Amino acid sequence: MATVIIGAGIIGTSIAYYLSQPPSSTPPSVIHLVESSPELFASASGYAAGFLARDWFSASLASLGALSFDLHKRLAEENNGAEKWAYSKSTGTSFEETVGERGEDWLSEGVSRSQAAKNSDATDIANHDRPVWLRGKGRLDVISRGDTTAQVDPLRLCQHLFETLVARGIHIHHPARVTSVIRLPSGKLGAVRIKTVQQEIEVPCRRLVLAAGAWTPYVFRLLFPHSNTELPITSLAGHSLLLRSPHWPSKESQSGSSIAAGPGTAESPPCHAIFTTDPSGYSPEVFSRSPGHIYIAGLNSSTYPLPGLATDRLISSDSITTLRKTAQRLLGEELIVEREGVCWRPVTQRGVPIIADLGTSGEDGIIVAAGHGAWGISLSLGTGYVVAGMIEDRKELGANIQGLTLKR
Repeated sequence: MATVIIGAGIIGTSIAYYLSQPPSSTPPSVIHLVESSPELFASASGYAAGFLARDWFSASLASLGALSFDLHKRLAEENNGAEKWAYSKSTGTSFEETVGERGEDWLSEGVSRSQAAKNSDATDIANHDRPVWLRGKGRLDVISRGDTTAQVDPLRLCQHLFETLVARGIHIHHPARVTSVIRLPSGKLGAVRIKTVQQEIEVPCRRLVLAAGAWTPYVFRLLFPHSNTELPITSLAGHSLLLRSPHWPSKESQSGSSIAAGPGTAESPPCHAIFTTDPSGYSPEVFSRSPGHIYIAGLNSSTYPLPGLATDRLISSDSITTLRKTAQRLLGEELIVEREGVCWRPVTQRGVPIIADLGTSGEDGIIVAAGHGAWGISLSLGTGYVVAGMIEDRKELGANIQGLTLKR
């Protein structure tokens, strides 16, 4: 019997990746990945910051955070991630003053996630260790070094995972929707119907995984309109800019640059994550990626409407203007904007994702993996590994997720 995964973003692809990889016993030929958006990775999976942390999490997330960070590191080492998706160690810093009382606060109020850092004993960074691209003046405190924080290009990471799944031979339905669920007389999950542009097919399955990001509650209500279960997941929109700066050149242009190599890689300066405040009242987050890109975000809204499909997104010109002004203040005037973006993160009031088998809630065969908020990229591989274990009923999942169940 097959496993059907709804959502081909970073969470869904990670689940399919580890479910189709040894020690998994599931043949790739019985894994179905369904994505409704015409464009792959059109929301948070492709437009997020790509910042990774190992120990910035509350107790309920600590085990999963550590597992996922280690899996990111291993995946990069085994697949040349530094080159393929810009995996690099990163130094986490606080510039001037960071707003917020708890790490979860930023999910609803727009403050910085840097307060989630476990190490509160920040130290002033030496001038020669400051990011070469930072033009702003002020105190820069180190929150964490590269042993526990890292950086990736999330779009390229997603593309690597997806290409691997295609090569392994799993079934990709894109664009497509699961339109209905068929139960056996016993009440157990029997099959789903999947509709594409060309046809509608029935796929017998014993497991259905909902990993559709901010759209997960809507998918659940469509498929289970009479269920008493509610998924307390909402959307948080965030605008962003992807930039190039003459002070952070790509590898191709570094041969003529005066920038010296640092501890990031042998060829390039180290990456940094900067969490700061802005006079306009929000908490910018700035991340340098290797090679050559700088990403700025932090302007978030829980009321910015979630579109039916990620490709129907509308970008707020006012938000982009605010981000541009912040970028010029912190990074200088000579910036090239390569991409303006908006994406929707799935968030919960508890500030932690829901990773749960709904069998105990009366929905046999259904697993939910959504609500990761700002940490979707960081927690993705760990979530994929754990959910693959849940699907196969393994005794050891690799992380303690008891605090991530669906609270009734």
